[in-house]
Amino acid sequence: MRTFLKRWVLPVFGAALALYLVFALYGSLDFALFLQGLRGANPFWIAVLAAAILLEQLMSGWKWRQILFEVKPVGTLRLTGALLAGYGANVLVPLGISPLVRAWLIARLDQLSMATVLATTIIARFLDGVVFALFAGVVAAAGQIPQIEGELRLGLSLAGLLNLVLFGGLLWLLFRFRASLLSETPLLCRLFDGAVARMGADGAGLRAALGAGIIWPRARARRVAAIAAAIIGKLVATTHFLWAGLAVGVVLSAWDYLFLMVFAGFAMVLGRFVRIPASFVFGAGFALKALGVPDETALLMILFNYVLTILLVVGIGLTVLWQSGIDIRRARAEAEAAKGGA
Repeated sequence: MRTFLKRWVLPVFGAALALYLVFALYGSLDFALFLQGLRGANPFWIAVLAAAILLEQLMSGWKWRQILFEVKPVGTLRLTGALLAGYGANVLVPLGISPLVRAWLIARLDQLSMATVLATTIIARFLDGVVFALFAGVVAAAGQIPQIEGELRLGLSLAGLLNLVLFGGLLWLLFRFRASLLSETPLLCRLFDGAVARMGADGAGLRAALGAGIIWPRARARRVAAIAAAIIGKLVATTHFLWAGLAVGVVLSAWDYLFLMVFAGFAMVLGRFVRIPASFVFGAGFALKALGVPDETALLMILFNYVLTILLVVGIGLTVLWQSGIDIRRARAEAEAAKGGA
């Protein structure tokens, strides 16, 4: 019953809710005006948007390189390719296995432990969460937020604070966990080894592999570079709606673009929890409507972002998987096995 609810009931409910939200947002859409805007879109700014999407992924790869460097220096392009491959595999196998696939791919190509590489991806993800929370705090404290029903500024403030506490706390717990593992704390090690043994894995070996990956760059330059990459990546993401808007003749203020990035980001995270497909579309649509952008133009801006992201990120990711000689079915089996043993 649990599997049935997870694989069928929740996705069907999410799809029904998605259709309702689309109708609520764009039920009065003028399709002729939408097509006219699509035909008149400036291809130059669409090309700039595509470059910005790829640049954001490249910054993520560079950030991961700074953290993984203490384990083994791996090229930024290879790490970026692994990130994209994870997204591509997640489309084919929608079980949230993208971190496992990218860690498995780098471990396979560079002869590293998958658990070690996976730990570095988790640190990079938590760092992103902290930086995103800081952006949300800046928008809530000083940004020009649209005047709509409800305390939107208060909601963004609370969401940003919760995000900061959550990811900051998880980072602290992760490094505290590493210290306990390396110091061979008897109770924790026995509990960990017992839980891992029930899954058929070597507790001591897994502890050593995880401990090797829970690291922070020793060199100050790499610590600064990791944080800078996370910040630059969010700034680049903020420009996505700038380029999409310029393609259809819409120009907003700098604070509006920050608000769009933060609000759509929170909507996307919330959508993952309640299984709403394409939650980014609804979050961005609601935010653009609040900013007074016409429905037809707003939908074009959203679709340019969404479609280009799918084509570029997922398309390149699947190409990386194919060029690496990886059987998708084998990747799924090994990633699910690793997920069960994590």
